[in-house]
Amino acid sequence: MADDTKSPEHTNGAGQPAPQTAPEAAAQETPEPAAEIDARDLEIAQLKEEAAALKDRLLRTAADMDNLRKRAEREKAEATLYAATNFARDLLSVADNMSRALAAVSPEAREKADEATKNLLAGVEMTERELLNVFQRYNIRKVDTVGAKFDPNFHQALFEMPTKDHPPGTVVQEMQSGFAIGDRCLRPAMVGVAKAEG
Repeated sequence: MADDTKSPEHTNGAGQPAPQTAPEAAAQETPEPAAEIDARDLEIAQLKEEAAALKDRLLRTAADMDNLRKRAEREKAEATLYAATNFARDLLSVADNMSRALAAVSPEAREKADEATKNLLAGVEMTERELLNVFQRYNIRKVDTVGAKFDPNFHQALFEMPTKDHPPGTVVQEMQSGFAIGDRCLRPAMVGVAKAEG
């Protein structure tokens, strides 16, 4: 005959199922651990994604600031270099006049000149040299002309000269000196350019 009685731990004295103890009831009411782990994983993934986005934004901002600093330094250097452009352009006529004054006196006339005239010419030459040294100190230089290839950025052609002595496109004569400041043309040189004889 089968034993119909339930074990005492699952029944009360009247044969009814025993009420659940507090720990058993709590175990049934708590959410499943898998759902809790999924929610935590999702939150971690969201935080990682947010941290990556913030890191990317921080790196971009740092790169933008670095580019801004470099651009400001470059603009400051250019402003310093080119600040004297207008002033230097005005001084070019002074240099031209000194060159013309010295060119007006031929070597023969110099030899025959009295001591005062020779001293005056020497003073003009020294002043011209000093002016060119000051130009050089501020990165202002004479443009290469005779023998150089014609460069429309730094030369202005006044005429073409047919010749076999120089390749076509070569500067063969300078009418007025040109000057550059840094990489920019301050005043183009007035030149004559060789062309092939035809």
